[in-house]
Amino acid sequence: MAQAFLEVTKLRLVFEAGIDGEGKPILKAKTFSNVTKSATTEQLSQAALALAVLCNDPLNKVERNDSSEILA
Repeated sequence: MAQAFLEVTKLRLVFEAGIDGEGKPILKAKTFSNVTKSATTEQLSQAALALAVLCNDPLNKVERNDSSEILA
């Protein structure tokens, strides 16, 4: 049976930097690596909100990106 082993967790903050000519939002992202793999959703949310306060653009969304190695 195959197993997955969590290797890397990253936190990605997506900001709305304006509106383009077609009225669609312009999104810009900042990714933070070396996030603790055991971080909870609440902890990541608090960190993202604290970081967003330091930025000029409004926060659009927060993503958690986990990468795993799959062994057969």
